[in-house]
Amino acid sequence: MRKHWGKKAMTMMIVSGLILGGCSGNGNGNGNSNSGSEKENTPSAAAGESAVKTDGFPIVDEPLKLKMFTRIAPANGPFKEMPVFQDYEKMSNIQVEFIESPTDGFPEKKNLLFASNELPDALYRSALSPLETVRYGSAGQLIPLEDLIDQYAPNLKALMEEYPEIRAGITSPEGHIYSIPGIVTLGSARTDKRWINKSWLEKLNLEVPETTDELYDVLLAFRDGDPNGNGQPDELPMTARKGLQIVNFMAGSFGLDLQLGYNININDGKVEIWSGSERHKELLMYLNKLYSEKLLDQELFSHTEAQYLAKQGTGNTGLFYDQTNNNFLPIMDQYVGIAPQAGPHDDRLQSNVAPVPRDFGAFAITSVNEHPEATMRWIDYFYGDEGSTLLRFGREGEHYEMKDGIPYYTEEFLAIEGAQGKMTPYAGGGAPHIINDKVASFINPPQVQEAYEQLEPYMPEIRYAAPMFDEATAQQVNVLRNDIDKYFEEQSTKFIVGALSFDKWDEFQATLKKMNLEELQKIYQEAYDKMAK
Repeated sequence: MRKHWGKKAMTMMIVSGLILGGCSGNGNGNGNSNSGSEKENTPSAAAGESAVKTDGFPIVDEPLKLKMFTRIAPANGPFKEMPVFQDYEKMSNIQVEFIESPTDGFPEKKNLLFASNELPDALYRSALSPLETVRYGSAGQLIPLEDLIDQYAPNLKALMEEYPEIRAGITSPEGHIYSIPGIVTLGSARTDKRWINKSWLEKLNLEVPETTDELYDVLLAFRDGDPNGNGQPDELPMTARKGLQIVNFMAGSFGLDLQLGYNININDGKVEIWSGSERHKELLMYLNKLYSEKLLDQELFSHTEAQYLAKQGTGNTGLFYDQTNNNFLPIMDQYVGIAPQAGPHDDRLQSNVAPVPRDFGAFAITSVNEHPEATMRWIDYFYGDEGSTLLRFGREGEHYEMKDGIPYYTEEFLAIEGAQGKMTPYAGGGAPHIINDKVASFINPPQVQEAYEQLEPYMPEIRYAAPMFDEATAQQVNVLRNDIDKYFEEQSTKFIVGALSFDKWDEFQATLKKMNLEELQKIYQEAYDKMAK
């Protein structure tokens, strides 16, 4: 029977993060005893530094410098040339030197920083996982932030009070917060839309596919029907971001959810890791069929993020996934958002939905930072409407204008190709700030809102975010997942591209079992049981 998830999803409860232990809340944010009542004029750790103000600008009277390690997306220019950081330096009296690392290869460089202990003052747009956050926090390389938030982050503190799932999702079992997320209260910004080339559908007299079988037929027609009319077989029927993102996008059609930040279904209170399940096999067989018949991008496992984004803007792609439409604005009328397809067992779930603290580990302060109070004040600005507007829209009059209290890019600015990515770090995702309806005019225009409405009825009613385990459990999970995830990704890729026969499926399942998949499942079950109490 087909699963309909209902309009209740508009107000779906986001159950976020698990505190698997006592929340003492008594750790100092900067690791010293300088907390308490001196809120109006609390000095930083550096001798001779001017007092850090708890509100207003500048943050400090005497200029100071910070170094921050950051990810730079393909669309971005140098951060030092972005108006947000140029203007904010003048406002705050804090100069930031960004150590930039491209998206491709960023995780490796981030890990090397911690392994070598050559740390910056902070990590910006850092995408620290819960496991990394607990590990580096417990090791003393990241400092606790809860007291700093209480004293120097009024915007973030207010959001955490309004959305309790934020605090729950980022607090370790010991009661510490070692990193803060990008926060998204706008529903349409928490999931990628499914964009299909409606011009091709119309030319080939096709309907929007409602099932995975119909999707196959549509992609076949895109490949063979010359919908672009140039007489050449050069159409790209379907593409996605690099690697196994395609598995996440299609999982819901095969009854597979992504709960607790992992390959997990929860049925009647029972946690099931589906990595070696028969439903997963069916999904991989379907993707293998698409790939082997060149209906799925042959560069899926090799193209870069920049190349993927470029494919969206060609108008020569049939189906792809993205949160918004700003990568294909010049040809936006050619595409429309559609619902997920029903799979072979009538499952129709939009599984890849993020919680309100969407971008976990977006910002963290390291133990070498001599100015943690000023650093927290610096980042907190972007969790308010004013700071988020500066970060996302730049300078009023030059880059945007206000209409009914909402910032909109000027037509002149939008006409400059690639201007947004060079102007703001939000392009490319993962920046630590607030995304709400007041600052989302560009990523949430009517076309995107309509695409979101197509997905909304099929979203899970409850979204459980990744648990935060205690240090010992986190280490255990890390050891298990390092082997399991690597093997899962390698073998799944081989199944999709046809380098591994499905005759080897039993062997695949047996190997996962030997890697203690059941033990990992037990840990997640215990986490869920405590969460569901």
